Amino acid sequence: MPREHHPDGYLKHQRDSIGKRDPSERAEDYSEIWKPDWDPEHLKDQGERCVDCGVPTCMSGCPIGNRIPEWNDLVHKEDWKEALEQLHATNNFPEFTGYTCPAPCEDACVLSYNDDPVTIKSIERAIVDKGWKEGWIKPEPPAERTDHSVAIIGSGPAGLAAAQQLNRAGHHVTVYERDDEIGGLMMYGIPDFKFAKKRVEQRVDQLRKEGISFETNAEVGADVSAEQLREQYDASCLAIGAQKHRELPVPGTDLDGVMPAMDFLPQENRRQNGKAVDHGVTAGGKNVVVVGGGSTGSDCVATSHRQGAKQVVQIGINEKPPSERPDHNPWPEAAQVYKKTYAQEEGAAEEFAINTTELADLDGDGHVDELRAEKVNWTYENGNRVDKTVVDDNFCIPADLVLIAIGFTGPESNPFGSLGVQIADDGTFATDDRLMTDAEGVFAAGDARMGASLVVWAIGEGRDAARHIDRYLMGESKLPASLQTQNEPLAFK
Repeated sequence: MPREHHPDGYLKHQRDSIGKRDPSERAEDYSEIWKPDWDPEHLKDQGERCVDCGVPTCMSGCPIGNRIPEWNDLVHKEDWKEALEQLHATNNFPEFTGYTCPAPCEDACVLSYNDDPVTIKSIERAIVDKGWKEGWIKPEPPAERTDHSVAIIGSGPAGLAAAQQLNRAGHHVTVYERDDEIGGLMMYGIPDFKFAKKRVEQRVDQLRKEGISFETNAEVGADVSAEQLREQYDASCLAIGAQKHRELPVPGTDLDGVMPAMDFLPQENRRQNGKAVDHGVTAGGKNVVVVGGGSTGSDCVATSHRQGAKQVVQIGINEKPPSERPDHNPWPEAAQVYKKTYAQEEGAAEEFAINTTELADLDGDGHVDELRAEKVNWTYENGNRVDKTVVDDNFCIPADLVLIAIGFTGPESNPFGSLGVQIADDGTFATDDRLMTDAEGVFAAGDARMGASLVVWAIGEGRDAARHIDRYLMGESKLPASLQTQNEPLAFK
């Protein structure tokens, strides 16, 4: 079916995304923040806003090369099943991205240059929602099997994408996960109210039926040795993420009540899934300070609200972003402008340009009582902080619980170190252009190779790793590569 040309659709229809539930309502529960229902006619009109531009910059903004104009047009034509086919052609798990991705594709949309972009994320979500509802998403086991076996270490988006691609190429694939559930941060990390765990479970069920084997509570390097995997498998892929948290370099981080975000968030995931939490921490009745202005910090803010915090303050070291693109951040890069997060919509104090200097124990009981900081003005060059002027050197916030969400520095361990896998200067696994490490037949993908970033990047990495592994095993590969964008997230710059 040829793509229609409807260059005036954006004039007929204003941007109208599916949107979220009312903040005052959703902050009281752990159900998804997103509106559960949408009207197909509404999405049909939104698809018509896609202008069929000559150079689809939305695709260059997408790390996996999603065929965005194609499925926008198919939704406008109400051919939802073919839209799902086009979506799955480049994205193994479009609900992972449709619900959690910050949508750099929308920032790169041609309309975004001087108008409101197409609601790409909403359309993507609607396509896969309908696919599950109509029963169109089914297991696709390979028609034939090879004699090769591959171990995937880590079951986040990169690991699962690599596993599905390699399995569909006919290889015998086993995924090893150190936790008790499959999914990585999609299961234990992203809050349930942001991404319901049934979405992970339905994909894992699909992968099992396609023939992939899963081993939980199996930490490579502890429960299973790298030497065992080398003996049992023809190739391995390290997709263990980058959960080694960046340290806050101030006195007091060893006090009780101070913890990394990724120690805090999985506890609530476990509670919501009926799991036991030993020595758990909650924000109930406490003055909470979240250090870090990114998406992980926002998840801490929203979780603290739901746990009944007395007060939540989120602080960031950078100045408040401008309302319009700065000169060093031109279209079609991801726009570095201020947007109130879903967590801030639910209510919390937000402070910018705060340089933390100390976490203080005021009564000597070993527990944090106060965060001390300086309020500063920064001097920037090309978007980077180069100098500061202190505005207030006595900025204090009461704190019973301090959650550190200032980023990650790389994988927490090197389970294949004994086989020669090397760590790069940035703390990630060093690889060549085939994504292979210094250990023969051991590949790496996702955050573990690139550093912490977006779910969509992880899926693309997993797809690329699968293609390289397939070629390594077979001499050639028919698996598609992802189209890696030139407009990388700032995390990589």
